[in-house]
Amino acid sequence: MIDKRHLAAAAALGALALGLTGCSASADASDTAGASGTDAATATSAADLGGMDALVAAAEAEGELNVIALPDTWANYGKIIDAFEAEYDITVNSDSPDVSSAEEITAAQNLKGQDGAPDVFDLGSAVALANTDQFAPYKVTTWDDIADDHKDADGTWVYDYTGLMSVGYDADAVPEPTSLDDLLGDDYKGKIAINGDPTQAGAAAAAVQWAALQDGGSADDVQPGIDFFGQLADAGNFLPTDPTPATIASGETPVVFDWSYNNLAAAADAGGRDWKTAVLPGTALASYYNQAINVDAPHPAAARLWQEFIMGDTAQNLYLAAGAYPVRLAAMVEAGTVDQDALDAVGEQPEDTVQLTSEQTEAASALLAQSWAAAIG
Repeated sequence: MIDKRHLAAAAALGALALGLTGCSASADASDTAGASGTDAATATSAADLGGMDALVAAAEAEGELNVIALPDTWANYGKIIDAFEAEYDITVNSDSPDVSSAEEITAAQNLKGQDGAPDVFDLGSAVALANTDQFAPYKVTTWDDIADDHKDADGTWVYDYTGLMSVGYDADAVPEPTSLDDLLGDDYKGKIAINGDPTQAGAAAAAVQWAALQDGGSADDVQPGIDFFGQLADAGNFLPTDPTPATIASGETPVVFDWSYNNLAAAADAGGRDWKTAVLPGTALASYYNQAINVDAPHPAAARLWQEFIMGDTAQNLYLAAGAYPVRLAAMVEAGTVDQDALDAVGEQPEDTVQLTSEQTEAASALLAQSWAAAIG
C-alpha cells in the first residue's frame, strides 16, 4: 500500500512544483489538432478530432502524458501505465505518486501554463466535485456503458473504479477484527491507522463514512463515524501515522483502514508479515474515484487518449485484476469482455453496499472539515 491520498507538508508542495517543471516541452498546438482541424484542447469527444485514429495521431505527435498521484501498486496503475505506453508511442511522466487528491489540484493551479503540469487527474469524489472548473469536458467512446449517476452529464468527470472499505491487519500482531467494537479493545492499543487526513484524502474520508454505516449512521449522517474515531483516539488505539509499505513491513502500522485493493496489494510487500484483509459484516462502502482532464493540460490530445484507454477493456480489466471494481464491469460482463478469472477471484460486491451520492459526499466533507480535528484531539 502506498499513501496516495496523504496530507503532505508545505515543503513537499515546493518539491512537487520543482519536480513537475522538469518535464520536456509539449508539442505545438498545430501538431495536436486532429484530422478535422479542431484543437485537441477544445475537443469534447474523439469525433470532434475526426475519430479515434485522428486522436491517436494527435496524441502521438505530442509524445508525452503527465500523470500525478498514481502509485504503481494503487489499483494496478503501474501495469496500466505500462500497457498504455506499449499501445501508443507516448511516454508517461508519472510524478509525485504519493500526493493527495487535493494536492493534485494544487499542482495543476501552481503549474498552469507550464509543460510539467498534470494532464489528467484521478481524484476522490469530494475533491472532484469541489473543482469542476479545473476540468475539461470530454466523453469517451464507451460513455454509454457508464450509468448516468456514475458520470457528469457534461463530461467533466467520470467514475473509473472502486473498491470496498476494509481493515488490513497483521495477523501475527493482532486478532482478526470482526466488528468496530473489537477495534476499541486493548489488543489494538496504538495500532490503528487510516490512509491520510479525511478532510483532504478520499480513502481516509471513506474510512470515517464506513464507520458511520457500521455504527448506526447512514450515508446522510456520518457523525457516528467521526464519533467512533474519537472513541478510538480516547482509548489510545488511533495511530496518527500515514501508512506506507515501510510502516507495514516494520510493524509500525499493524492495522490500517483502506480500500480493499490497497490492503490486498499490501500483502505482497509486507516484509514477511502475515497481512490480511477484512471486510466487516454488515453494510459495505464503495466509493468510486474520478477521472478528469486538466482544463490547462499541456498535452491535451494525450490526456483525451488516456481517458479513452482508462475506459477501455484493457485498463478496466487491469483494475479488476488488482481487486478494484471497474465502472464498466456490468457492460463488460454482458459483452463477454471481462477477465472472468479476475472477477471470480475478487467476487461479487456485497448486496448491502452503499455508494454516497454527490450531495451526500459534499455534506460529509463539510461535516468532516468542521468536526474531525476536535474529535481526535
